[in-house]
Amino acid sequence: MKSLVWILITLLGTFAFSLIALSRNESINAIWFILAAVCIYLIAYRFYAAWIATKALILNENRAVPSRKFNDGKDYIPTNKWIVFGHHFAAIAGPGPLVGPTLAAQFGYLPGTIWILVGAVLGGAVQDMSVLFFSVRKNGKSLGQMAKDELGKMAGIATQLGTFVIMIILIAVLGLVVVNAMKHSPWATSTVVATIPIAMVIGIYMRNLRPGRVLEATAIGIILLLLAVYFGGEIDKSETIRKLFDHDGLTLAFAVIVYGFLAAVLPVWLLLAPRDYLSTFVKLGTIFFLAVSIVIIQPEIQMPAITQFIDGTGPIFGGSLFPFVFITIACGSISGFHALISSGTTPKLIDNEKYIPMIGYGGMLLESFVAIMAIVAACVLEPGVFFAINSPPGIVGASASDAIQTINSWGFSVTLDQMDKLAASVGETTLFARTGGAPSLAVGMATIFAKAFGEHLLAMWYHFAIMFEAVFILTTLDAGTRVGRFMLQDILGNYYKPLGNHASISSNILTSFIVVFCWGYFLYIGVIDPNGGVNILWPLFGIANQMLAAIALSVVTAMLIKYRNRWYGLISGIPLIWLLIITTTAAVEKIFSNDIRVGFLASAQNIENKITSLKYVDDIQVLQQISFNLYVNSVITSILVLVLWIVALDVIKTVFKGEVFEKNI
Repeated sequence: MKSLVWILITLLGTFAFSLIALSRNESINAIWFILAAVCIYLIAYRFYAAWIATKALILNENRAVPSRKFNDGKDYIPTNKWIVFGHHFAAIAGPGPLVGPTLAAQFGYLPGTIWILVGAVLGGAVQDMSVLFFSVRKNGKSLGQMAKDELGKMAGIATQLGTFVIMIILIAVLGLVVVNAMKHSPWATSTVVATIPIAMVIGIYMRNLRPGRVLEATAIGIILLLLAVYFGGEIDKSETIRKLFDHDGLTLAFAVIVYGFLAAVLPVWLLLAPRDYLSTFVKLGTIFFLAVSIVIIQPEIQMPAITQFIDGTGPIFGGSLFPFVFITIACGSISGFHALISSGTTPKLIDNEKYIPMIGYGGMLLESFVAIMAIVAACVLEPGVFFAINSPPGIVGASASDAIQTINSWGFSVTLDQMDKLAASVGETTLFARTGGAPSLAVGMATIFAKAFGEHLLAMWYHFAIMFEAVFILTTLDAGTRVGRFMLQDILGNYYKPLGNHASISSNILTSFIVVFCWGYFLYIGVIDPNGGVNILWPLFGIANQMLAAIALSVVTAMLIKYRNRWYGLISGIPLIWLLIITTTAAVEKIFSNDIRVGFLASAQNIENKITSLKYVDDIQVLQQISFNLYVNSVITSILVLVLWIVALDVIKTVFKGEVFEKNI
């Protein structure tokens, strides 16, 4: 009977995946995306993850884990598997699986969908589970520490440096996404702002007012979040109050920077922990709700399987299908950021090795499902509407009429009246040039929710989706800033010990300021960019994130070779080779391409040529700043490539060393 069930699941998954892959010039129902994803995840978890766990990693449920060996009630705490799973998922599930697939939809629905499904089961989930396993066996050591131990001092230093730079870029991109979602949107801004005191109230409630009353705090928090969405609409209707929340991108960017600093220095129980906890319910609940809505209404996918923009001429970001679809979609397929969580807090909490597949492999599959929901929500929009929302003024034109004309010339129909009605129905003044992916994803989600549960509530659904995305983003932004602070303290502590003291208030404030200043600078770059910042920052983030994944897979591959055998090294070695190819190719193109929408150097030179013809000092200063930033991006990308290959070459040396089978772990 079990065999029959798995045969049926395999046949259903094969049929659904084939239908998605082979459909051309006819619409396809979104229900097939859910069926394909669920079947593939079930098969991968039941067979591939189980095989890796028992044959390659060799889990031992009777072996003492770090949480029990070093139980200190602070960092090492044996914790229930479901709580650990929730914490782990909340930590890894940032905006990447939402924004990346939405932006990559400019290539069509097919490339992104294939990469999300195949990349997750063969790469991302393997990385997360393997890093978690080896960190547990190494008593909770971080990725950088394991790199230093297994690959050498140079690889360890390179990993620490690369990880810190990647974290800075990641946080800057998160800030840009939330700024673009709130820009000149009082409803969205007031709702997002309300989530901050709500998290603090819940933190105080659980710590001081009603300790241990977790269910009470959860219910209160969720109710307050829903009320924040409702009253955001009331604020938007008030001519006097709405002005307090109607701001341009630069003002919002500075507000996000201040918030990031405060989140890094405030006690973790006051803001970070309650936001993490509430976000888990919001994330899982909304994704489940979205899946149910898709099953109910069974919407048709409007976006073509493949668009003409696979050649690199896309309006949202420059670059051809290869390698940039693999760079744009990171977190929903494979993400280096996950390795920081799998070698950070999670191995110090897990109370038995037998839960490693569920938390490591299963957590990544759940995030991959989030990415599938995101690409479906983006692709149920009419392509003309999708491109009108996501295309920056520098590409389609500053005026609405110019944008309409440009998008129609691509063969995607959209009218000014259609966009005006859509904006009014979701409670916005305009939806043109709302770059960053979040607004278009919110429109897609709201459309699905409204068709399933009431179209008269479209505006409410839209701003609920914005709040949902903001919770994803701010959770990772404040947690990332705090993790960045820890990284910087560890690095500086090697040279001046007081700076490495995590209990020092002065050290915390100083290092938090440095971290926030670094990512705030890149956020400023994105906000002042006339093309919306996405074209500059998102590819840089994708390259950096995938390079970190390659570093993590390098460490895992070296350890599998040293502690198991060369053949098991192929489990992580094959996805490692793929990431080395795509990240190196993408980095070379971003630096040296002659296409001004792709190459940093070509774009900087083009801007310098334009400066000579300008008369206004303000315009000249902005362009000079953008040009300088492009050169900075080139330097950062070069450093990251160097870091990656330092680590990769150490893995190659490990393959040819004679220490295989000499050790065990």
